[in-house]
Amino acid sequence: MNEVDMKCVMVIDSELPVGIVANTSAVLGITLGKLVPELVGHDVTDASSQAHLGIIKIPVTMLRGDKEILKNLRERLYGVDFSDLIVADFSDVAQSCKTYDEYIVKEAVAFEQDHTYLGIAICGSKKKVNKLTGSMSLLK
Repeated sequence: MNEVDMKCVMVIDSELPVGIVANTSAVLGITLGKLVPELVGHDVTDASSQAHLGIIKIPVTMLRGDKEILKNLRERLYGVDFSDLIVADFSDVAQSCKTYDEYIVKEAVAFEQDHTYLGIAICGSKKKVNKLTGSMSLLK
């Protein structure tokens, strides 16, 4: 898909403390970088000959959500209409773990309906992403 036709958003629970909001968006951003590495640009050099690692080539819009909005959004994203979108989520299950092995174990016994989502990142067709999130407010 052409970069012009793509959109990435993060919907974060705005009721969370600022540190958890920052952590949630960092985790989702790293995950998106893994899932869509072609959106990360090449390294660049500034006028002082100092190198800077490549960053994402398109904007990532930060949107305001809450527990209910995130739960409903995640349910819609499991449907076939949006199955071609790239989706990363971060929940209370993941946030409570100190190691990835602990996360694997906890997820194996956690049912979908028991998750409380802290944030969801969505990347893909601008039209579909807008259909899902176009009426949401910016996270400020």
